Amino acid sequence: MGTPIILFGAFDRHNFGDLLLPHVVAAMLPAQDLVFAALAERDMRPHGGHQLRALAQLAADPGQRPAALIHVGGEILTCSAWQAAVMLLAPEQIDDTVAYLEDRPDERARWVRNTLGTTALAPYASSRQLFPDMARVIYNAVGGVGLDQCDPALRAEVLANLQAAADVSVRDQQTLAHLAGAGIGARLVPDPAVMVAELFGARIRRCSQEGEPAQTLKSFPQGYLAVQFSAEFGDDETLTQIAAQLDRLAASDGLGVTLFRAGAAPWHDDLDGLRRVAARMRARSVKVFNSLNLWDICAVIANSRAYCGSSLHGRIVAMAFALPRVNLRHPASTHQPSKQMAFADTWEEADLPAAVDVRDIAEGLRRALAVDPTQLQRTARQLVAQYRQGFDAGCAGLA
Repeated sequence: MGTPIILFGAFDRHNFGDLLLPHVVAAMLPAQDLVFAALAERDMRPHGGHQLRALAQLAADPGQRPAALIHVGGEILTCSAWQAAVMLLAPEQIDDTVAYLEDRPDERARWVRNTLGTTALAPYASSRQLFPDMARVIYNAVGGVGLDQCDPALRAEVLANLQAAADVSVRDQQTLAHLAGAGIGARLVPDPAVMVAELFGARIRRCSQEGEPAQTLKSFPQGYLAVQFSAEFGDDETLTQIAAQLDRLAASDGLGVTLFRAGAAPWHDDLDGLRRVAARMRARSVKVFNSLNLWDICAVIANSRAYCGSSLHGRIVAMAFALPRVNLRHPASTHQPSKQMAFADTWEEADLPAAVDVRDIAEGLRRALAVDPTQLQRTARQLVAQYRQGFDAGCAGLA
């Protein structure tokens, strides 16, 4: 083993995509001495993730002289320190913590700094300042769709860190345009999760043969839809609409419905919302998938007939397995920049539905299911080739 390479990202909390990304990058760097780092020191292995070191602690270790730091991906360019700190809380701590700190700005700033171990405004976007002797900082297919709407000081910090990086690639045209406008020459590379079927297909097939994924397949021999939505869809009216739309599709197409979570960290998915949708559905062929294991989630998507949900990485894993897919759009976010739409607009063919409102779920899924499978397979192959080429260009000399 040579000098270690730090893989850094937001995989210190339960989010499906963030947990998956370091697996992809690690598989692309075989036989390397890799250190998995995040903002918090945590053991995410029970969920299929990694044993993590805190980046600030690594930087304070006088014996730590990494060859490179690779930001493994994700929508990290717009994540503020406050958001990062809150998402590291246990769910039962959120309401009291946020309420207490809301009107105490000085105490809030100290809490954020102590929680994260850094004064950075955008702590998941790092620079060489932490490791002055390090040769390279690499941003690998990252996202920042709303960067132009961020606080000016945060945006300036992010742009300065990107300007100093050895290589920057982004996963969508909207982020690329933001950086180009700031004079930063980034490359366009698809999200690392497009590699999941190529790199981990055999592992996911094995996972499908046991536990909850196997039970799901047995429950729906006629096939099922993999459906997910974040907590922001949790009001009664929206949940009723989701249930009605899924009932329409189940009644006409004979498919089952598996409701799953793509993240259990604060502001992600809520198990109670899934249960409330299941209770509202008339169709008997509905199941709430409880597992939060990364590979179980991959399996429940990979074995489905189609994916529908609010998660970007739910969509991307469906893309990798050449499955029909459509994202859910919340009414309140219709006019806001969306990483889901930005990614679909960049990499999907024009005739595939990108995102639908909850009242249009049935029609959107029917359109997705009608797409020629050879088109879906072609897109999956192209994305693998494009990611390999982009990763090799950005990480030349490391692998």
